[in-house]
Amino acid sequence: MEPSGEMTAKVLGIPTASPSNRVRTSKQRQLGGEGSRQVTPWQMELARLRAELARATMVGDTAKRAAESFAQEVLQSTPVSAR
Repeated sequence: MEPSGEMTAKVLGIPTASPSNRVRTSKQRQLGGEGSRQVTPWQMELARLRAELARATMVGDTAKRAAESFAQEVLQSTPVSAR
């Protein structure tokens, strides 16, 4: 016996509509109904580039925070007369 969407939602602590929405959306995509579409190579490349940009931005932000932290540590550990 398959658990109901309401029971699943209660166990997972999520809104009760979420499991049934996911099941309905999944079935529609399998049948080629609403929500399914053909993705062009152009769209695939655009999605790949957006993901790459997001990763590069995260790496840059992390490096920037690390450099700021390092600079603060160096300034705090340097004697006042040496500054």
